[in-house]
Amino acid sequence: MRVFICFEGCWEPFDVPPDQTVGAIKQMVKDYFQVQLSNDKQVRYYVELSYAGAALQDRWALSDVGITPGSAMRCLIKSQQKPVIYVFVAMTRETLPIMGTVFLLSTSVSRLKTMVSLQCGLPVSAFRLRTPGGVQLYDCNQLHDYTIEVGATLRLDTWDGWVELLQGCYLGHRLTVQSHLSAERPVMRFQLRVSLYIAAFLGHLDLAGWLLERGVHAEEPVGVHPYRQWCHQTAHPDAGKCPIHVAAESGQLLILKLFVTNNLLTLACRDPGGCDPLKIAIQHGHRECVRYLATKLCSVISQPNISLPMRTYLRIKRWVRLGQNKAASKQCRGTRGPFKARVGDTVLVDGFTHPKMSSKPRRGELKPSRTTRAKALRLLPSISHTHLPSRRASQGPPLQLPSLRSAGTGNSKETRKRRKHGASSGEDGLLNETQDEGSSLWRRRIPLPPISQETNPRPPFAYTSPSSSHILAASSQSVSCHRGRMPRENAMYCLAMASTFTERPWIKQLSIARTLVRKSIQTTA
Repeated sequence: MRVFICFEGCWEPFDVPPDQTVGAIKQMVKDYFQVQLSNDKQVRYYVELSYAGAALQDRWALSDVGITPGSAMRCLIKSQQKPVIYVFVAMTRETLPIMGTVFLLSTSVSRLKTMVSLQCGLPVSAFRLRTPGGVQLYDCNQLHDYTIEVGATLRLDTWDGWVELLQGCYLGHRLTVQSHLSAERPVMRFQLRVSLYIAAFLGHLDLAGWLLERGVHAEEPVGVHPYRQWCHQTAHPDAGKCPIHVAAESGQLLILKLFVTNNLLTLACRDPGGCDPLKIAIQHGHRECVRYLATKLCSVISQPNISLPMRTYLRIKRWVRLGQNKAASKQCRGTRGPFKARVGDTVLVDGFTHPKMSSKPRRGELKPSRTTRAKALRLLPSISHTHLPSRRASQGPPLQLPSLRSAGTGNSKETRKRRKHGASSGEDGLLNETQDEGSSLWRRRIPLPPISQETNPRPPFAYTSPSSSHILAASSQSVSCHRGRMPRENAMYCLAMASTFTERPWIKQLSIARTLVRKSIQTTA
């Protein structure tokens, strides 16, 4: 079939087969127009073909995206700035690109941690950065002190035993967060503040409301870990940021309304730079948040006998809060020292103690060793010395317990091998470069409802053979193993790719998405 390609104002016809890939057509365009691209460490030049307002990917075929004979495509030479540094997040197994110029390598580690925090949503006191060689980066040093080059990949690690907790915070699962809190009260309070920080960044309204009910304040700084109380003077400046500031930065209007409704003092809370939530929202260009905060600050508080402007009311409330804190500190003088650490508590000092931040999961820490289990078994008393009530024969035969082997035991070895292979190869793939144009990008394009689990099964309307579910599960597992995505995630990805064809109606976009799903399964097979 014949298609037309527009390049720099010239329309040229090209005779190509319907199943020709976009990558092959790009090579034909380069050879015909004699296009030479130059790449360096900072900028990458590439050829892009667009059709119906969407950029075509190299592996797509023309017939897959609805290109018919006589269609016109636009060819452009684009430049893309490469990230200066990559940061691999061990908790989510994603790689964050840090954009900028070469002069970023001359900045401090503290500045880099601020940029990373703005992208991943973690407070700066909840993670550390390491070089590819495993050397920890301290806030007071410069990046060039560690001989970090352009394109290097740093590693982000969190506190040991926090992986499941932070994953629950990212997903907004309240029960997961509640079940993975620390048994130590100071550490648990710090975890709750970190959880509210992440909930404010991502907009998890249910989790944020539950944390406020637990007594966490949105105007309270996250602070540093209780193990690092002795190093609070050298802590990162952003450790003084509050969840209300993060909600204003990320433009989470519902979270802002929740925080302000819970406590009006959040309107006057200032970050380490001296900015209140309104000024932060103005700096980041969140118009709806600015309108809401400005309306609140210009409102009037009506009391039984007096009406006060909101700013005057906030000043009075702040004076009362300062007086209460001062009176409480006088009462507790002599009963507690300047630090909250006690005798026997763990204390971490930079450069002198081994940091407990290597992203170890909690289940690995709670797993007892063989020696501990053996000692516990040796301490058990003998059964012969215990007096148990005898069981009469009239009570019936002894209880038969069901077997522990499930129907899917035969695939347990394959599952373990697949998990092991995924854990070993996942980090290497992400360290090189993110795949599928960033999973977080295409996930945000398609806001699908969560997966619901029905407790009451529906009555069957059609007969299905007993082996049909097994065949469907086996095929889904094989596709997920080769594609690296579950069937639901693959459908979300294809639908997100099809939604880029903005000049086509929604029905046509859905048809393109179905074609992409079918092609991906055929390629896997």
